Amino acid sequence: MSVDENTWRFFQQRLGYSDEEMALFRANPRNEEVLAKGPELMQKTIVAEVVESHGCNSQHKVGDRFLFDGAGNLLTTKCPRRICIYALHALAGPIFASNELLYAGVDPDSLRFRRTGCFDVGVGCGGWGHIVMEVRVEDRSG
Repeated sequence: MSVDENTWRFFQQRLGYSDEEMALFRANPRNEEVLAKGPELMQKTIVAEVVESHGCNSQHKVGDRFLFDGAGNLLTTKCPRRICIYALHALAGPIFASNELLYAGVDPDSLRFRRTGCFDVGVGCGGWGHIVMEVRVEDRSG
């Protein structure tokens, strides 16, 4: 699938690339593959739901959901008012993996290891608390 010139121009402007930088960007065939998958990716929502929580200083509870668009941008208006940076950090890997699956033509919700947690080990191991989140990919509903 090829990318039309309007899309290339849009991304040149969006990323602030000079003509020389854009030539480098376009010379990498993976970039065209990724851009071609963009419309499909943007029809997805990545959901990270808290499935375990104990002693969390940020007060994350089971059932809290952190929502991201298909590109991995946090949808702040659809999330808890406060989100722990350590929870967000733990989600980078699974979100990246979901994107890579889609780029490879594989269902991004087929991720096998879909649970992750903050790095606080909990009070029993000398920390404060710990949360576990499960990541899934859903079709966007608006």
